[in-house]
Amino acid sequence: MNDRYEALATRIEARFKGVLRRLPSNCDELGFELDKSELLEVCRVLRDENGFEFEMLMDLCGVDYLEYGNEEWKTNESTETGFSRGVTRHVILADSDERFDPERFAVVYHLLSLSNNLRLRLRVFSGADNPPVVPSVVDIWNSANWYEREAFDLFGILFDGHPDLRRILTDYGFIGYPFRKDFPLVGNVEVRYDAEQGRVVYQPVTIEARTLVPKVIRDDNRNKPDLKD
Repeated sequence: MNDRYEALATRIEARFKGVLRRLPSNCDELGFELDKSELLEVCRVLRDENGFEFEMLMDLCGVDYLEYGNEEWKTNESTETGFSRGVTRHVILADSDERFDPERFAVVYHLLSLSNNLRLRLRVFSGADNPPVVPSVVDIWNSANWYEREAFDLFGILFDGHPDLRRILTDYGFIGYPFRKDFPLVGNVEVRYDAEQGRVVYQPVTIEARTLVPKVIRDDNRNKPDLKD
């Protein structure tokens, strides 16, 4: 990371002692994590105070860390059933009494300072709440409006204080949140046009789950460690 970003990191750490926690980066990007209770105050300071001046929210996205860090394959042999969310049917909507892992759902903010030509990332976890809830930053950066609607539509993350939080990409009658890691590839319902009724109707999915084997183990010289570079 170059000297300009190291200087920015030093200023941020001095200004927000104990509030922001620096994130590791393998691509020379500067990022910090904070509690959602501190989000609005920190964002206003980053936007308004001299030396920061992050006037623009470039992007906002949801993240589902379910199974993060877990290996999908723990075998040296292929299987007859495969490993796929398309094979095993999962629950689309979590039970209202279920509590999530506090670090399952996160929201990431990508900020740009036009005045200083600097970029910054912030990450906030939603906690164990079901549904997951994070404060809306629309009043700070108006560009967050559609970004927050997208994160709500695809991940089911609610943004407290959003002026018009509704789906933006999926259909009005869509069930579930398709970017959650436990959402089945075949979905829950499908739509078709019914000529007799003269309208589009919803019905259970008719796609048959098929065996998927995404990894094939070949026992040949390509897998012999003594022959690899």
